[in-house]
Amino acid sequence: MEKVENILKTNKVRPTAMRLLIYNYLTGLDEAVGLTDIENAFLEKEGLSMEIDRTTLYRTIKTFQQKGLVHAIEDGTGTTKYALCESDCSGEKHNDLHLHFFCNDCKKTVCLTDHKIPKIELPRGYEAEQLDLLIKGVCDLCQPD
Repeated sequence: MEKVENILKTNKVRPTAMRLLIYNYLTGLDEAVGLTDIENAFLEKEGLSMEIDRTTLYRTIKTFQQKGLVHAIEDGTGTTKYALCESDCSGEKHNDLHLHFFCNDCKKTVCLTDHKIPKIELPRGYEAEQLDLLIKGVCDLCQPD
């Protein structure tokens, strides 16, 4: 937990107990998750039957997003998913310019951080504020043998 506390402090986020729990939970995932997924994980966690206040959860995720700790992914399901940012993100600039993959079978959304989105030159007078690239298909775990 001490390492997580240092990460939060470095990114100017006060390390409250709930923020530490949520960040720690996100570090153990290999997929992006929605707010309901996080909420349910805390309800189901053995020995930690705690209800997480939805407002606190939402504010925590928004704070993490504003400080460059998580990024949001719109995968077409109608639910915004969140995943930890790479270490070079900041509150001023998210550098998560990588592909995201949504599996049509298992419905998981994953970051493909090794596959970067190339720099796109926009026409004069256009300014990009957000760039997302989502690929939909079947993940390696759902592929038939």
